[in-house]
Parts: sequence; structure tokens; C-alpha cells
Amino acid sequence: MSIPPANPLVPNPPKWLAEGAKHLWLPYTQMQTVPMALPVVKTDGVRITLDGGRELIDGTSSWWTAAHGYNHPHIRACVAAQLERMPHVMLGGLAHEPAVTLATRLAKLLPGDLGHTFFSESGSVSVEIAMKIAVQYWINKGEKGRTRFVAFRGGYHGDTLATMSVCDPDEGMHTLFKGAMAEQLISDLPTTPERAEAFDAFLKTHKHEVAAVLTEPLVQGAGGMIFHDPATLKTLRDICDKHGVLLILDEIFVGFGRTGAMFGCEAAGIVPDIVTLSKALTGGTMALAATVARAHVYEAFLGTSASRALMHGPTYTGNPLACAAANASLDLFEREPRLAQVAAIAAQLTRELEPARKLRGVTDVRVKGAIGVIECETIKDADAMKRRFVEAGVFIRPFGRIVYITPPLVIGTDDLSKLTSAMVDAVGNMDA
Repeated sequence: MSIPPANPLVPNPPKWLAEGAKHLWLPYTQMQTVPMALPVVKTDGVRITLDGGRELIDGTSSWWTAAHGYNHPHIRACVAAQLERMPHVMLGGLAHEPAVTLATRLAKLLPGDLGHTFFSESGSVSVEIAMKIAVQYWINKGEKGRTRFVAFRGGYHGDTLATMSVCDPDEGMHTLFKGAMAEQLISDLPTTPERAEAFDAFLKTHKHEVAAVLTEPLVQGAGGMIFHDPATLKTLRDICDKHGVLLILDEIFVGFGRTGAMFGCEAAGIVPDIVTLSKALTGGTMALAATVARAHVYEAFLGTSASRALMHGPTYTGNPLACAAANASLDLFEREPRLAQVAAIAAQLTRELEPARKLRGVTDVRVKGAIGVIECETIKDADAMKRRFVEAGVFIRPFGRIVYITPPLVIGTDDLSKLTSAMVDAVGNMDA
């Protein structure tokens, strides 16, 4: 059994890591070559504490989840109280207050008539459920054959089998599985009048086989933090309406304030037919996702026959602990000035990342809400850059050609400056 290569940042790993690392299979990782992972023993606020006491300011919010920072006392207290009462009960034939309350609050928080929530445990699964709903919607309406999806270059929606099929087919991670996945329809986002016209013609040609159009609003995250403006979403909504096609928005990354609006669809003033939520839904505390449908979609599943029902049921759907965490997270969005904090973060990111534009090898610097990106011609040694970041006291994970941060929305100005200065320094010294 292979042992991870030594990591100079972890010269004396704790016993649990030294002896057990060989049994742990890490995500997105070539386990034969990756250095030993950093041993985390505590999180608090915007900081990650490693074994030995080194603290890192977190620039990723643990894959964009910890909107309120780590260990927020209100979320922790609500989860602890729920643990005392009822850690779990199935939703099959039963119901509990945390799930009902959360579904009701989401219905009030989301725009339009997005009022019917199906819970699951992960973002990828919530997208799979949205896709399944879209296909069955048309079956229930007597239109068979509408089983394909339109997705976009630069898009990413997860790593499960169906969601892989609607990711950018050229992004690299999922090309091995070509032939094992359903073949979907991939297009360019209609970001210009010419592309909008082409997309209109494209959807007109394929509408009779299309169940839904699926995209990430405002930011294609894992595809490279690629931004588009709200007008693009409005164009998508208009073209989908014109051709009678459902629109699914994957708000797993951008939902709950990340771009400056509570939800990406709000910035465009549109209502998708189905929306998927996860990540910051519980404030980075518990695994939970939601697939939320509009009334006309939900009503297509009603009737006297079980064959019209949505036959889907994750074992931990609507887990009370996770729902308690999500309700507590929504409390914080109501009580505390998160969107104002995002606006302040955006202004600071714009100021402090701008000097990187003049650095050799930098092709773009961009900011949207609490997302800051430096795009490079290439990043030759991402592992060396990651080490530089840890040595500077920050946790930032570059990927592809970009160095980006998505800090907790509660980050202070000094800590944010440490992140931005580390980014600019690392990019400026890539060849050092």
C-alpha cells in the first residue's frame, strides 16, 4: 500500500495522519504523487489551524461553503439543540419541523413561485434530481422523447454520472467517460447578440428532444471562474420561453450572496423553472442540498397514479441536523449585513488585485461580488504556489490558469489584504 510522499510543510505529521493517510482517498488527487495533506485540527472564524499551531486564513471558504466563517456560535448552538432532540428521522411517511420550516423559508426567499423543495445531501445529486424532474415533467405531460439537456462550454455541474454529461466536454476531468455518459447538447452561452441569435436557432432545431437548458448563473465556477452579466440570463429565459423549454439554474456556488445578490437569478430579474442550492445553504456546517421547483413543474407530478409521482428518495433527505444548520444560516442572512459585506469585499478586491494586471503572464484580473480572480497564461507549478501560500499564512488553491479567492463573507479587511497580497506576490514570483 502506497504512502503519500513527504511534504516539507508537514515535517512531523501527527500519528493519525502518518499511519492513516494511506487509507484515505482524496478528491481530485493523484494519490501516488501528491504530498501528504495538511493536518487540520481546528477551524474558527476565517482561520484553519494545523497540527502544530500554524494558522491559515482561508481563501476558499472550504469550497465556497463557509459563508459565515467557521464555527459560528448560532449555527453550532442550533445544531447542538437539534442533536439533543432528534438527529435523524426518515421523510418517508414522516415529517419534522426543521425540514418543513426550511422549505417554507426557501419558498419565501426565492423569487417568483419557486415554492416546492426536494432535499438531498450534495450539490451534484441536487442537479441529478433537477434533471430527473425535467425529464419526467415532459413524460407526465405526454411528451416523450424530451430527454436531452442543453448545457454550456465552461460549465460544471458535478461529478456524478448524469452531471458529468452536462459539464464542458473539453474541461478534462470527465473526458475518460465519453461513451458511458448520455450525450448532451453543448452550446456557447448567449453572451453577445450574435451568440443569442445562434442559440435561438439552435434551440429551435432541438427543442422537441430537449427537457431543459441548464446553466450556472453569473459565474461558471469550476470551469475557470468565468463571468457573464445578468443580461445573458435574461436572454436564456426569453429564448427558453419562446421555444417552450424548461430552464434550470445551478445556484450551488453563487447562491446565498456570493455574487452580491442573494441569488444569481435575482440579479437578472428572472425566475428559473427549477433551481438547485447547496454549499452555503448550511453555512459550511452540514451536507445538504435542495432542488426547488416552480408551481407548474410541481403540479405536473400530481394525480391519482403513483406513476406520476417523483420516485426518488435519498436516505438522509431532509436530515433534521442539516436542516437546523440551514435554518440557522438563514437566520444570519436575515440578521447580519451579509450583502453589504459582499459589496465591501468586492470593492477591496478590485483595489488590491488591480496591480496584478501589470504582472508578466497575467491575462485578466476580475471581480464579481466576493470572488476575486487573477488569470494567467499558465501556472507552471501549482504545487509550488500552494506551498508559497501556506508559508505566507493563507490557504488558496489555484487551478487551471487561475488563482482565485472566495473568502468567507465575514472576513475583515486586514485578513482580506493578506489574501490579496499573497495572490499578487505569488503570481509575480511564479518564475522565482
